[in-house]
Amino acid sequence: MKLITRDTDYAIRALTCIAGEKKKVVTVTALSGKLDMPRAYLRKILQRLSKGGLLKSSKGKGGGFSLACNPQKVTVFSIIEVFQGPFQLSEHIFKGKKCPRIKTCRLKKKLDKIDKTVMQQLKAITILSLMK
Repeated sequence: MKLITRDTDYAIRALTCIAGEKKKVVTVTALSGKLDMPRAYLRKILQRLSKGGLLKSSKGKGGGFSLACNPQKVTVFSIIEVFQGPFQLSEHIFKGKKCPRIKTCRLKKKLDKIDKTVMQQLKAITILSLMK
């Protein structure tokens, strides 16, 4: 199990770089060079961030991508949700169905506590904090 996938990692790096730029709008080409990422792959990442509401995109001459909100409000947790869906460390699945002992399972209760702690920690990491 990966807590952070490659797409999420690239997205975090891209958002941190965009937030640190003096220019308000950054092109995919410029960002690709700075981050040493394949241009086409990075473009897909940025488009998903845009659809997820974390970036704004503009077309045409002078177009590119910019942050949709303050970097202090963009968390690693919100980026994970854009690329990986709802956060859950354990699904509690048994033979393809929800575990029949889900209400009494001691392990589930402990894993739920871990989920909550990890979520809180991921929500505490912002793009702004990664820029420092």
